[in-house]
Amino acid sequence: MVFQNYALYPHLSVYQNMAFGLRLHHVGKDEIDRRVREAAHVLQLEELLQRKPKQLSGGQRQRVAMGRAIVRQPKVFLMDEPLSNLDAKLRVQMRAQIARLQRDLEATMLYVTHDQVEAMTLGRRVAVMRLGALQQVAPPQELYGRPVNLFVASFIGSPAMNVVEAELHREPDGLRARFGPHDVRIDPGLAASRPALERYAGRRVVLGVRPQSVEDAALVDTGDTDSTIDGTVELRENLGPEVDVHVGINAPVPALEAVIEATESADATGEAGVAGRPEGIFVARLGAGTEAREGRPVRLWLDPRALHFFDPDSGAAIYE
Repeated sequence: MVFQNYALYPHLSVYQNMAFGLRLHHVGKDEIDRRVREAAHVLQLEELLQRKPKQLSGGQRQRVAMGRAIVRQPKVFLMDEPLSNLDAKLRVQMRAQIARLQRDLEATMLYVTHDQVEAMTLGRRVAVMRLGALQQVAPPQELYGRPVNLFVASFIGSPAMNVVEAELHREPDGLRARFGPHDVRIDPGLAASRPALERYAGRRVVLGVRPQSVEDAALVDTGDTDSTIDGTVELRENLGPEVDVHVGINAPVPALEAVIEATESADATGEAGVAGRPEGIFVARLGAGTEAREGRPVRLWLDPRALHFFDPDSGAAIYE
């Protein structure tokens, strides 16, 4: 087990901390020395073996805690938010180290975290929990692209998925979604892959759009005017190769408990959640070439193949 607070013995050296469990199990002295030094080499702790925990940085203490687990040569590692006490830069470094360890040791790791980036980058299968109940277990990309409900959809992804109250209606060109003053076309292929949508024609749904599925219409050469919405830029955040814009679109956000819980959890890990946005604000991650500026109108293009739909009462995703 690797603990959140390291759980190192302050009066023992790094070497003694890593060897402690093996000594309790009466492993031979030479075998203890071999395992400790091998683990120290893997974790780059060889120069620190004689230091006490108080002489180490947070990242070094976490590596010692991992080394103590590695020397036991377990079949399963249990990691309880092992990086939550580290600063952002150290978390990135340790995340990469854990990924390499998992690959090299070929052992199962059960990893508990509130940080979705850790879950998505380290997990081969990710289990999303809500109030102690399992919501979905799937590979990371499936959680992102095919969430089973609003809680999973709102929790996974950064910035958080945009969700608005909408009404589906049928036109000669197929299904369309109306929200506020906007009316967008649903891609026929998407509608065909989600046949249950037909039952919602003329009814309310919750429409979800990821910020990464939105672009400045001026940068998209599709000629698709049926997938655009208009709004006013409230905030522009420059990210270098991309730009996040917060756009007022005059459409109501559903006050659903699942969305609020998911986004409050996201807020707790430093991610921007829907719950923290003003009413009717749509977040779009645009190309760096966008001319969108604060206080100016902007036309956004929504990828009609990347829309998500949820039942407004149960919060369940609408698929088959």
